[in-house]
Order: sequence, then structure tokens, then C-alpha cells
Amino acid sequence: MPAEPDVNPLLDRLQPYPFEKLRALFKDATPPAGLPHVSFGLGEPKHATPALIREAVVGALDTLSNYPATIGSAPLREAIAAWAMRRYGLPALDPATEVLPVSGSREALFSLAQTVVDGTRPGAIVLCPNPFYQIYEGAALLAGAEPYFANSDPERNFACDYAAVPEDVWARTQLLYVCSPGNPTGAVLTLDDWRELFALSDKHGFVIASDECYSEIYFDEANPPLGGLQAAHRLGRGFERLIMLSSLSKRSNVPGMRSGFVAGDAALLKRFLLYRTYHGAALSPVYQAASLAAWNDEAHVRENRAKYVAKFATVTPMLAQVLDVRLPDAAFYLWANVERTGLTDTEFARRLYADYNVTVLPGSYLARTAHGVNPGRNFVRLALVADVDECVDGAKRIVDFCRGLTR
Repeated sequence: MPAEPDVNPLLDRLQPYPFEKLRALFKDATPPAGLPHVSFGLGEPKHATPALIREAVVGALDTLSNYPATIGSAPLREAIAAWAMRRYGLPALDPATEVLPVSGSREALFSLAQTVVDGTRPGAIVLCPNPFYQIYEGAALLAGAEPYFANSDPERNFACDYAAVPEDVWARTQLLYVCSPGNPTGAVLTLDDWRELFALSDKHGFVIASDECYSEIYFDEANPPLGGLQAAHRLGRGFERLIMLSSLSKRSNVPGMRSGFVAGDAALLKRFLLYRTYHGAALSPVYQAASLAAWNDEAHVRENRAKYVAKFATVTPMLAQVLDVRLPDAAFYLWANVERTGLTDTEFARRLYADYNVTVLPGSYLARTAHGVNPGRNFVRLALVADVDECVDGAKRIVDFCRGLTR
């Protein structure tokens, strides 16, 4: 029998993705026959892709005969810079040095760690929120660093308790991931939060990666979520050691296009471009053209946002009858505490699926046990991505399920 090939041993440290755990949880569960499945599990936008983007894809098919430049086309970088300046009130953002198109924020979140982290330094740390988007942990481990988790506090709008992070941890931190609006909690960092993080970065020299892929899903047109570059500008500082990441997936309902951008510290982006040139992650010229159309249009974004506003306005009060849940700051998730049902988050998810064919994601799957607690325990995440009728149907089933538990 041939010997097993040698592979990167760090791969053995990766944990199963949450949806693999969910499949295992549901393995022996059989939902009622004839009851359509309602999934609140996967955060995949289900609204229709705008016609202007589809038309731009078709109109650019001739560019498939060209290799794309990793740096992206000048018109696309200019459109992204102009959008960010409008959205965040920035006086300037250089499209040549401070903007880089990427193949979706997920890819960039991972590869940024490979660029920033010096895994040869003993004890290198990547600091993550907890709960968190699982890519942060995998990126840290495969860069040769140790992930350190800062637990969120439900009593403080799920803000991470950075004050509890020991000084020696900060001293070894090379990269800090933040997610605002947060997945799964929907919490948005305040200007005071950013002031604290910038002060820590200035003191210890770590890079901040600000994951803002949910920034355009919010509930008050007059108060969009604060962004990292915007916070830096308001606090009178530059973009040193700061990279923000954004995406069209949620904003424009094109998750299959895998298109986003990073922006911020020009010196870091120069090194990131070098890494990406070898990494081979250039955005297709077809999707560059479609992305240009998407970033230049806000009408479809407002229409998309209005659909989420309507869904949350209807579904949140329904679920609040039986679960501890409230409207988030932003994003398209409800982060519901199920403790009052007497079930754990995994028990709740499994029984809800088995009895009513509704999928939710256990909160403990989106977090790690750190400092003696799993902050996702007794929560479930609901992604309100389907149309309003399906979301209402699913919410009704959850209400019936919960009421049945107390009879």
C-alpha cells in the first residue's frame, strides 16, 4: 500500500465548518413528509440579481479572451473609490494605491492573513471576535499563528471584551479581525470602539482587518453603519495598519460572482498585491465589468434594503413572542436566545428541523469555548434571506414549535 503523502500539518488543526456540524446533527432526523423546507441556516442572499448586473455580465463576455490583471481595471478601482468616498464621507481615497478588487471578501480575509502574519515569529497571534466568521480562525492557523478569541458580551450589545485581553496577548498580536456589522450578532462598532482599537494598534503595531460585507443591509436610511475608514477619518488619523473589506454579495445579491474589494493602508496593499499576483486570485474581466456597474448604482441597493426592512419588521415581533430576540443594528441575521425554551441551541435546532422542517444554525457552532465559556451557547442564528412569505412561514412554524414545548 502506498504511503500517505506528506501535506501541510496545519490542515489537521482546522475544525469542521459549521454546516458540516449541522449535517451531522441532522443525520438521523426525518422532517414531516410534505412540509416544504424553510432554511434560515445559510447566509446566502436569495433576492434576484439586478438586471443591470446581469446585462453587464452578458455585455462583457468578449473579455473572456483576456487575462485579468490582479490589480483590476482602472475604471473599476475608480468606481470603488468613488463609492467609498460617497458612502463613508471620505475626502480622498486613491484608486491607484488604496483600493484593490478581490475575488470576494472571504478569499481576501483568508489571504490577507497570509500576507500580514509572520508565522516564523514564536507565539504570533491573530485576535478574533467570538462568535466569529470561521474563515478568521482558519486563516490564522494556516498562517502559522494562534487564534485568540475575545468573547462578545450580550449585556453590551455583543461588543467584544477587549479590556479582558491580557497585555502579553496584545504584544504578540499581528492581526485583529473585526466584523461590523457583525456575523452573527448584527452589532455595529461605535466610534468609541474604533478609538479603543486604533489606540491598541498604535501601541502594539498590529494590523486591523475590518470585515464590512454586511455594511449595506441596515434599517434606517439616515443612519448607515459606521465603517472603519470612516472612523479613522472622523478621528483625524490616516489608514495606517487598517484594511477594510467589502463585498457585492449581500449588497447586490451576487454571491456567485465572488466580487469585492479591500481598501486602506497603501503600504499594506502594495504587499498584498504582490502576494495576490502569485496567489492567482485575479477577478474575472467579465465580473470586473459587472462590478463596475454594481458599484455605480445605488437604486438597486435601496430596493434590496427595503425588502430586508419589511421582513425584519414582520418576523422579529413574531419570534419575540417565544424567543429572546430583537432587531439587530444591521445585517440580515436574527441572533435569538433560546434558553427560555429549556433546550440547548443544538437541541433546539435538531428538534425544530425534525418536527417542522425549519433549519436554523446553533450559535455554539459559530463560536469557540474560550475563557471558560462558549458565547454562542443557547443562541441560534436565523438568516432572513428568503422572500417575505417563506420567512413568515418559517417564523410561524418556530412559534408553533416553541409553544408546543410549553404545553
